[in-house]
Amino acid sequence: MAIRNLRYDNDEILKKRAREIEVIDDKIRELAADMMETMHKYDGLGLAGPQVGVLKRIIVIDLYEEGMQFTLINPEIKKAKGEQIVEEGCLSFPNQFGKVKRPKEVEVEALDIEGRKVRIKAKDLLAQALCHEIDHLNGVLFIDKVEPGTLEYIQPEDKSKNKNS
Repeated sequence: MAIRNLRYDNDEILKKRAREIEVIDDKIRELAADMMETMHKYDGLGLAGPQVGVLKRIIVIDLYEEGMQFTLINPEIKKAKGEQIVEEGCLSFPNQFGKVKRPKEVEVEALDIEGRKVRIKAKDLLAQALCHEIDHLNGVLFIDKVEPGTLEYIQPEDKSKNKNS
């Protein structure tokens, strides 16, 4: 496993539509493991192929709860219902946050890392994460959906000031 380089806000690849994965082989499994490790290193909840410079339809999600870690290949939202306004950020837009309208519940169909078809019924945070990452696969970024006037840049804390003497 390896940490992959993240792509940031002005990178053209983030606006491109990712391609379907035809074969789930060792290269795809290695990519998935690298993506999970990269996401964990940067304390993310999700990561999509384009965010590490790979235009393939693959996402990883970890809500850091038992059984809430996923690697999904070619995910598609099949159903969406309800609405929630959520605070959102993105590893590709460090320290930027804004309010985004997302479905309250979604049903997603995909393949798992072994190529088995899976169907996930999700609500609240998991629904939000799935929508955010699937948007990345379609070249849609959270800043494209931010409610007007809610995008904020939060200055990271200077950790050197917090050291005990």
